[in-house]
Amino acid sequence: MYIPTTFDDATWTFISIIIIIVITLAITRFVAFSMNKMERFQDDMTAAYLIRDIITYVIYFIALMVILQFFGINVAGTLLSVGIVGIAVSFAAKDIISNLFSGIILIIGKSVKVGETIEINNQKGYVERIFLRSTVIVNDLGVRINVPNSTLTNNTYLQYKKPEKYRIDIHTGLKPNVDIEDFSKYIIEKISSYDGVAENPKPQVFAKEITFEESKVKVSFWIKEYKTKDEYKLIITNEIRKYVEKVGE
Repeated sequence: MYIPTTFDDATWTFISIIIIIVITLAITRFVAFSMNKMERFQDDMTAAYLIRDIITYVIYFIALMVILQFFGINVAGTLLSVGIVGIAVSFAAKDIISNLFSGIILIIGKSVKVGETIEINNQKGYVERIFLRSTVIVNDLGVRINVPNSTLTNNTYLQYKKPEKYRIDIHTGLKPNVDIEDFSKYIIEKISSYDGVAENPKPQVFAKEITFEESKVKVSFWIKEYKTKDEYKLIITNEIRKYVEKVGE
């Protein structure tokens, strides 16, 4: 292995490596930016993520090989050694390899797409990203769950039609002076005015319990896209709050 012995050699090697790293990062970022801007991928980013990941890994690999050349390392011999060691390592890393191949199968086969809603192992959420090793879904609580791709290819999962309609239930208490029927008419009209709310099934208000202190009701409505559930839950909760405050004045 060649190691620079003079200051000039060492400096030139260091500068060259820095330049390669900077160029590599610039190229990968440009690739990511270009893939995100391409119109053909706007409706389905699944393939874009796959192509971007593959190109990124290839660029990193080429950059590593070029850097090794500066130190006089025999790239061909290194690759052969890596290949031999890789056979042994593959047995220990079979789960990782399985997830990688499963990711390629999922993306190329388009069995799961970004933006779709799926449910597996009692976890339901919309698909935010598909990596080569895992798929990220976001559940009702906004928690991101990393599902190994091999889990998706080796197990049964529910795949909802896009867009997946989702019911939102909001429980609230109304003071005795609030007319439940008037509240029902008002809030249903408000809910129906939002574009993201589904027309069918129609919004409904259910009486749950009546006490001397308050009337407990449940407001139910459906939204058109599963991933907007948190947004509309907040919006309608605020509409209920404003109505209650207005009546209480």
